[in-house]
Amino acid sequence: MSTINTNVASMLAQRVLSHQNRGLNTSLERLSTGLQINRGADNPAGLIASESLRSEKAAITAAINNAQRAEQVVNVAEGGLQEINNLLLELQSLVGESANEAGLSQEEKEANQLQIDSILDTIDRISNSTSFNGQKLLNGSFDYTVENEGDGLDAITINSARLRDNGDATTVTVDVQESATTGTLFLSTASITGGAGFGDATNDGSITIEVTGAKGSQQFTFAAGATAEDIQSAINNFSDDIGVSASELGGTGDSLITLVGTEYGAENFVRVRVLDGSGDSDGDIVFEADEDGLADTDTADTDLNNAGTDIKLTINGNSATTTNGLTARAVFDGFDITVKIDGDDDVNRDATSTSFDITGGGANFNLSPEVGAAGKSSIGIGAVNVASLGSGSDLLSTLRFGGDNNVVTGNLNKGQEIVDEAIKQISGLRGRLGAFQKNTLGSTINNLGVALENTSAAEASIRETDFAMETANLTRQQIMSQAAMQALSIANAQPQSVLQLLG
Repeated sequence: MSTINTNVASMLAQRVLSHQNRGLNTSLERLSTGLQINRGADNPAGLIASESLRSEKAAITAAINNAQRAEQVVNVAEGGLQEINNLLLELQSLVGESANEAGLSQEEKEANQLQIDSILDTIDRISNSTSFNGQKLLNGSFDYTVENEGDGLDAITINSARLRDNGDATTVTVDVQESATTGTLFLSTASITGGAGFGDATNDGSITIEVTGAKGSQQFTFAAGATAEDIQSAINNFSDDIGVSASELGGTGDSLITLVGTEYGAENFVRVRVLDGSGDSDGDIVFEADEDGLADTDTADTDLNNAGTDIKLTINGNSATTTNGLTARAVFDGFDITVKIDGDDDVNRDATSTSFDITGGGANFNLSPEVGAAGKSSIGIGAVNVASLGSGSDLLSTLRFGGDNNVVTGNLNKGQEIVDEAIKQISGLRGRLGAFQKNTLGSTINNLGVALENTSAAEASIRETDFAMETANLTRQQIMSQAAMQALSIANAQPQSVLQLLG
């Protein structure tokens, strides 16, 4: 049937041409933008998946930037700590030099004290001025705050803690399973103080013993008739050098002196040896302790060694894996806590307990794409000024002019111990920051970098144009469009054949 009012062939050709043109425009758009999904209609499911991956990429990128920023913070803090460490080494040298009393004049000691005062001022200045982006790093701003501290806690060091997001305090419970002890031995002085039946033909009644502790050893020679007070005083004169103190103990009928290590723990011991002479007819003067704390004459010997024991405790139910005397450290579930128990307090007993609350503080970094406690990493940076470095009341500030441990009139031995402790504290803090930077931040950046790479690859495979395939599609669409255009031309010319019938 030949008609001219309705050209079905032309309509068909127009529809096909329109379709081919849309395909051609789509290919041109994809090739010009580099994206195969430019709007939701291109691929609804793919758009949803790609936008989710783009969100993950943004979060991962932010986490990488956070970790890199944290590295910069640690680098600044490390720089300040390194300079403080150098100053402490110089301080150590000045204290040691000042101990050479016979070789230094009063003026030289005073000059050394001037240098020490200057060093201490500089340490405080570095502590208060080291900052990053306006945030002080070494003045204690990033230290954890502790409240409701229970009895018996001599020191608390919180290296890291996972605190609650709602601001509530986190309670830490310390349960002592086994108390810390000191090395203890008992010295019988009855034969010496009595002056009878003592000695032999070779030593004319004298006794020479060697007392050894964790810090060193010293020999003592006592003549017959020496009193218990004489022996006790002689040993205590060297207490700081050998790490052993002496005190009287009675109750067995003999005059006894208790020799005790000045520090707690398995590394601190007391040893007594008889080097020459004898204390009784059997040649024995040294006694171990009974469970009642008195001498056990059945176990007498001339060479005994007794060490203390380290404390055993749990922190929030987690066993302390690192213990040294009264100090114990536990690492668990984002917490790294070190506590030191007061050896003279009732808490240093078996099956006792104490506690404290962590209310805030710490340097907190979000190192995960997700914001929350699981992605947060925290580290505590305590104050490193002269009023904080040291142990207990023996602080670096006591080395100032007029202080108990100044180098002109003070206790140089104690001053050197304080400087040693300060150096250990700075070194320990630098080590913690280094471990945090290497193992936490470095590994996080590496891991997030791999995650960003793989997420980007997944998003690209969904969203971006495959140019090899799309150029082939473009060529096809061009040919099909030209063919449809030619077909439309033929369809439009076909009705003219009706004129031949009217001819």
